[in-house]
Amino acid sequence: MASIVNRKGRYCVVYNYINQDGQRKQKWETYKTLAEAKARQKVVEYKTEIGSFVVSQCKTVNELLAEYIELYGKNKWAMSTYSGNIALIEHYVKPILGNMKLEDVTPRTLEKYYQKLLTMKAVQKKNVKKDQNVSAGTVREIHKLLRNCFGQAVKWELLEKNPALLVDVPKAKRKKREIWTAETLFHAIEVCEDPRLRLALHLTFACSLRIGELLGLTWDCVDISEKAMETGSASITVNKELQRVNLKAMNAVNDTEIVTHFPKKTALATTQLVLKSPKTQSSIRRVFLPRSVAEMLVSWKEGQDYTRTILGEDYKDYNLVLASDTGLPADPSSITDSFRRLIKEHDLPQVVFHSLRHSSITYKLKLNGGDVKAVQGDSGHAQASMVTEVYSHILDDDRKNNARLFEETFYSGKGKKTSSGTVEEGRAGEAHDAADMATLIRLLEKPETAALLKALAATLEK
Repeated sequence: MASIVNRKGRYCVVYNYINQDGQRKQKWETYKTLAEAKARQKVVEYKTEIGSFVVSQCKTVNELLAEYIELYGKNKWAMSTYSGNIALIEHYVKPILGNMKLEDVTPRTLEKYYQKLLTMKAVQKKNVKKDQNVSAGTVREIHKLLRNCFGQAVKWELLEKNPALLVDVPKAKRKKREIWTAETLFHAIEVCEDPRLRLALHLTFACSLRIGELLGLTWDCVDISEKAMETGSASITVNKELQRVNLKAMNAVNDTEIVTHFPKKTALATTQLVLKSPKTQSSIRRVFLPRSVAEMLVSWKEGQDYTRTILGEDYKDYNLVLASDTGLPADPSSITDSFRRLIKEHDLPQVVFHSLRHSSITYKLKLNGGDVKAVQGDSGHAQASMVTEVYSHILDDDRKNNARLFEETFYSGKGKKTSSGTVEEGRAGEAHDAADMATLIRLLEKPETAALLKALAATLEK
């Protein structure tokens, strides 16, 4: 039997076992939460009862990784994380560190390992250029993985300390993502001949959606009723996302978040589209719709209902908003491929589809004067700091405006103190009005705002 002992705010699972020499030993495994300790206690007791419990005897990095994947990865990682981490382990960790004894892994050996990786050719995949070296970003991902792995080894008492905690990791430069202006976006919408892509562009821009959230949107999460339209509360609820997942990862990972499995393309397919709940609670959100976009959804649903009636049983109804012509989910690649063709055919600035989400957040920050919390509510970022880090250049503009307004309001003759030390009431009121008017004028003078208003006006006239 295994017991749980609370020691200095941590929860230890304590049990006895027989080692390889036939000696009776006691083992303590430490966990942060009582829930984790109870889960481990059940595993130990169940496997002991059926005679399959074996105490870890990891001696090499390869042996530790195998146990780490089995005990931690399969229970903690999402499917996409599982696939990515397994690829990192197989391509970059096992070939170099795999046969090293755990006791020989030190901060120094890890730093040398990371420097060696930077000189190696990266494994070829879709988003990696030919003959490109392993990037600093990839090295940081590997370090994050190993730091967690060695942390588990300390918890399992296989290591005394985590060697990855003291390592200097190569710095990765954040690449600036190019985005479209509102003028470019609405021009692209005007020349776009694909109605599904056109609606996708509107929804992504208006609602700051990720592509998986866009394609996973179902009609039961769309409120475009007459009452909602009249009160300005038409909205969508983002609570699912469409993902293409690796079947091996799906079978390996204990993922309870899958809502729907869609049919595989062929019996030999190695991937499958699924509808699943977001991995973070913050991604679940309600986003209000501009009236024009709500009306587009009303029209789109009418057309979809007509198609459903015409096709009858041939229409596979999964209640998806941006479904294919037969009701099946639209593959993310079909949207991104159509988007690339639109760019090429009309000589538009080169961006990726995800850039439209960045355009959306950028304009929301500009139009609401940098209200980060309001934008975070639309974007689904886990923390407000994620918005401020990525879009700090937008907020800098607003802070410069604050300085200019203070100069004009308080330091240019308006709102100055009188000899008696009190602020002149009339001038204080004038200063306040001037500040409001100055803010409005500056907002209207911005080319981005003018372009957005022009584009929205053109949309309303249609």
